[in-house]
Amino acid sequence: MLVGETDGAEDKGGDGRPPRGAKLAAAAVNQASVWNIANLLTMLRLVLVPAFVALMLADGGYDPAWRSLAWAAFAIAMITDLFDGHLARTYNLVTDFGKIADPIADKAIMGAALICLSALGDLPWWVTGVILGRELGITLLRFLVIRYGVIPASRGGKLKTLTQGVAVGMYVLALTGWLATLRWWVMAAAVVLTVVTGLDYVKQAIVLRRRGIAERKAALEEKEA
Repeated sequence: MLVGETDGAEDKGGDGRPPRGAKLAAAAVNQASVWNIANLLTMLRLVLVPAFVALMLADGGYDPAWRSLAWAAFAIAMITDLFDGHLARTYNLVTDFGKIADPIADKAIMGAALICLSALGDLPWWVTGVILGRELGITLLRFLVIRYGVIPASRGGKLKTLTQGVAVGMYVLALTGWLATLRWWVMAAAVVLTVVTGLDYVKQAIVLRRRGIAERKAALEEKEA
């Protein structure tokens, strides 16, 4: 054997197992992959949830200054939501943590805002129920049909998310006059989009499930033939 050459056993160690340094290096790489910019933005949104609630309910929940700070926290959360997914897909930063934490962060900040607004009497509870019920229901539906395929995000769904964010943000602010009237119409549009896109997702899930069952049945028949 020439100087500098090694065989597999020598690379792994005398007993055939990788050296401890290799294991530590691999663990470090895996750990570093989680701490990317996309996941950090998701973590920021999670941290902003309790901060938003504290600001929203400070001094009884009706102080314009505290409500403005709460709006700033909510706006930052909504803006980071636009960027983390795009960054993850563009720069190949998708991780298992991000897949789980990102939707949780989205639902958490929106749910916290809606519940706070309803608790303060600014928003009817039925509006909060419709929006949160739709979001949780569609999330569950996606898990139920994931064995047959993935339901892609539609343009209507993206418009719904944007409209919800604008409407809730306007309600977080202590608006009066014509702006208070405008936010009612924006919220009405958000509720309509919430219901319509929710029904569309249900339709897609039914079609996806039927197609998946038909394809499995055809494959089984072909195998038995």
